[in-house]
Amino acid sequence: LVNTFFKWLINLFPIWSLIAAVVALVWPDAFLSWCSGTMIKIGLGFIMLGMGLTLTLNDFKRVILFPISLLAGVTLQFTVMPLLGWGIGHLMNLPRDIAVGLVIVSCCPGGTASNLIAFLSRANVALSVSMTAVSTIIALVMTPILTQFYVGERVPVDKLAMLQTILIIVILPVIFGMLISRFFDKSIDRINAVSPFVSVLCIILIVGFILAKYQSEIIQNWQMLLGAALILHIGGFTLGYCFSRLFGYMEKSSRTLSIEVGMQNSGLGVELASTHFTMLPLAPVPGAISAVTHCVLGSILAFFWRMKPTEA
Repeated sequence: LVNTFFKWLINLFPIWSLIAAVVALVWPDAFLSWCSGTMIKIGLGFIMLGMGLTLTLNDFKRVILFPISLLAGVTLQFTVMPLLGWGIGHLMNLPRDIAVGLVIVSCCPGGTASNLIAFLSRANVALSVSMTAVSTIIALVMTPILTQFYVGERVPVDKLAMLQTILIIVILPVIFGMLISRFFDKSIDRINAVSPFVSVLCIILIVGFILAKYQSEIIQNWQMLLGAALILHIGGFTLGYCFSRLFGYMEKSSRTLSIEVGMQNSGLGVELASTHFTMLPLAPVPGAISAVTHCVLGSILAFFWRMKPTEA
């Protein structure tokens, strides 16, 4: 009964995100009075710990089962999205803060919410989990390099400092979570019944805090911010799916690649922008808008795909 209740709460994640966004913009003190930047770091650590709790070595062994699909998906993740983020910034002539923030989130790996959307979409969940895990590990190197490549002409980028941040708040919690899963396997089912909901709650708090902190700026620029986020994620979902079909992948795998390419670890984007681009006050905002946008779009896509059968 408890498991069913938590699954119900988790499945309504996009709705909770929207509610948190509205509350943050209408009543910012609801988040600002008790939430802080330090709590955002801790929250992101809990999210990645939760990912680690659901992973085993078998998830990485699945790379052997999906070598081409996984390679294609991770390649699309770190090519299509950063290029889209950079292109949108230039084509829309976005202010430097927002343009850099959009590029940062587009250079991040896949988000944990993608696994839930893959399940709801009748996609290949095993491939989704593997792609999220592998892209997260690769992000240790790729995210700082891509960020410097795409925004280096606009603002200085400290690659080593970004790498250190990703290592501390992303990679280490994932590894710690996997160790807990490995050595406390008898208790892990009870922990995993709650940890996804804790991750969802942390994402909502991150989104709410950033939106509340920059409430006035977001309200002034909401059309620009929402438009950029919509183009980024619709582009990611669409190109991920189209390239997959073009490469000859079956429907299930194509849906998975679409979801993994279109959904970013926006919480990581917010943290990297907040920590390493303090000279750009609005840089974390695109990450918060992105978190709500890709969850809502992914849920709409999941509803549509759930109605359609897959051949494989």
